[in-house]
Amino acid sequence: MTTALIFAGGTGKRMNTRARPKQFLELHGKPVIIYTLEHFEVHPEIDNIVVVCLESWIQRLKLMLKQYAFDKISLIIPGGDGGDRSIYNGLRALEDKVQPDDIVLIHDGVRPLINSDLISEVIAKTKEHGNAITVEAVAESVVRLNDNKQIVEVPPRNKMYVAKAPQSFKYSQIWSLYQRAHKENLRCLDSAHLCSTYNIPMHTVQSTPNNMKITSPTDYYIFRALFEAMENEQILGI
Repeated sequence: MTTALIFAGGTGKRMNTRARPKQFLELHGKPVIIYTLEHFEVHPEIDNIVVVCLESWIQRLKLMLKQYAFDKISLIIPGGDGGDRSIYNGLRALEDKVQPDDIVLIHDGVRPLINSDLISEVIAKTKEHGNAITVEAVAESVVRLNDNKQIVEVPPRNKMYVAKAPQSFKYSQIWSLYQRAHKENLRCLDSAHLCSTYNIPMHTVQSTPNNMKITSPTDYYIFRALFEAMENEQILGI
């Protein structure tokens, strides 16, 4: 079985929206998280979807899922204090529902500009190697600073990539890492960061273009412009 674990438990402090969290901001009347979930709902290789949601918004999310006729979502559970704790909660909820070698794709609820081909590639790479991290080549030089904010290294740009999502794993591997981190009170930025901390070899899949995470007002406006450009291309052929 292949499960998509979508975490959307954040409050969106950087978005500066008082009315609703960033994952529930709307474009053309549809919330961002619904755009994200639809990619996994319609994908033939995704058997199950688990959503980790901000607790105070779970009931509203259930109404939205009913409105848009989702069939694959089996669990909606409360998020934690940060993305890593939300992922931990989601993986824990799957413990007696999946097999050790089942695949889990971990994805941000506010990363809606992916496509079916990327999901398929990530699943195929995970079947072959045990995990798959979506990455994108950096467009500018990356620098490393010391404690005095001085540049101490400029790594070759052709070796630098940004870790994105989906990030996919065999369930037993990633759940054991999150359990270990939880016991050690270790916080991580994402699952790739966690694997790096524990020296787990990772395999990569090239991201689709514009696979952005919506975390700020600027991100939202860029998402809106990109989405409308893609719609125009589909409808008008421009």
